Amino acid sequence: MRETVDVRRRRILAAIESRGTARVSELASELGVSVVTVRRDVEELHRAGKIARGHGVARSMAAVDAQAPVAEERPADGAVVAVVVPERHAYLYEALHGARSVLEAAGMRIALHIAPLAPGAERHLVERALAAGARGLLIAPRWRSAVAEEADYGWLAAMRVPAVLMERRPRPGSALHALDSVCSDHWYGTHLAVDHLVSLGHRRIVLAARNDSPTARAIRAAFAQIAAARPEVVDWSVMLSSPDATPRAADAPDGYGAAGTAEWTGPGGAARPSAVAGPDATERVDVGPAGALDLAAVLRERRATAAILHGDVDGLMLVQGLSEQGVRVPRDCSVVTYDDGVAALGSTPLTAVAPPKPEIGRVAAELLLTRLAEQPGRPAPVRRIELLPELKQRGSAVPLRHAVPAGAGGSGGTEEAEGHGDAEGHGEADAAEGTGRRVEGAERAGSPERHPAPEGREGHADLADGQTPE
Repeated sequence: MRETVDVRRRRILAAIESRGTARVSELASELGVSVVTVRRDVEELHRAGKIARGHGVARSMAAVDAQAPVAEERPADGAVVAVVVPERHAYLYEALHGARSVLEAAGMRIALHIAPLAPGAERHLVERALAAGARGLLIAPRWRSAVAEEADYGWLAAMRVPAVLMERRPRPGSALHALDSVCSDHWYGTHLAVDHLVSLGHRRIVLAARNDSPTARAIRAAFAQIAAARPEVVDWSVMLSSPDATPRAADAPDGYGAAGTAEWTGPGGAARPSAVAGPDATERVDVGPAGALDLAAVLRERRATAAILHGDVDGLMLVQGLSEQGVRVPRDCSVVTYDDGVAALGSTPLTAVAPPKPEIGRVAAELLLTRLAEQPGRPAPVRRIELLPELKQRGSAVPLRHAVPAGAGGSGGTEEAEGHGDAEGHGEADAAEGTGRRVEGAERAGSPERHPAPEGREGHADLADGQTPE
């Protein structure tokens, strides 16, 4: 039985009084609740005059009276922390609000800098913030491509003030490997989506994902790895979730990624995601009326019964497009989105993987404050923190019934038909197997069991709300 708030707070108070000083994170782990919950309890106990609190710690009144040492001291009130996030980026704005609550509680002043779409814009803003006296930095570079990411490693590693990356995980072994960072575990988030669909009996899954951010690249790579490793998944493929969701040659910093290089372009100038495509792959084009991305066509061709859509706005638009072509969610196609910003607000509320966005900001801010409180010559170990997303089920993904996948029976949707395939992907559904392995749309010899598949291309307008998903 779940304990009441009063019981939990009595346990917290007893732990603090017995130890003198206790870290909020340790209390949360011991009680099996979130850090946010314990922080709220500590605040209430502090208001009641039962304990004293510092940044990330709580102290008994006896320890205060004895002037016991504090685990972490707040920086001087009024010190400035620069926060740099991309323009029109709703995902990271949630992390920003999480960071704000921690920094303001610590008496810090935030200097917010919004990086425009121009490549390399973050560097100029950081240099200006440091010249104005910022003592620390929280930063989430846009990094629309791996090339742009690598181009920023050098100057970020050379900064002379403490810095923490938010929702970014630099390449292992890079110059930024030893920089503090807080990031969602997108491999785990992707695993939640795939595992949920597989548990419902789906064996043919399409990922429609962006390819213009570190999060998008992480999801693509994770999906390819997870789907290929799951013996239950007999077919999987990847396409773009939005026609504007790829890096462009114009996004490359000076001296990097000229148009026509394998890193940046495929046929027609569209980016080719190296996380999924093989070295000899060609770009897949799936378009419908007026050049819009055609998820329905991919579902029919691959006989897929489920899709993972990244991010929410793109996902809602794709679900609308499916409905217009007679593919019903979840009756004909189960859907899981990745982001959970507005997934619950669609005409069909969508099951979604929800990264802990506000907590990313809070933990990053706490980590930065720890750095600012360090004694000279006694640096703490570098921390690369990953927080786990959660799956929020809303009914857009349902158990697979005996069905013919979209288009197999000549209709726009999935037809109910006993005997045409089963939960293990056997029967008629396997008729398409054995025709070769497709990587980003290129037909070549190989295993018939799992298929990384097509990319979409540019065609419909920018996001209606002007926000760039992660």
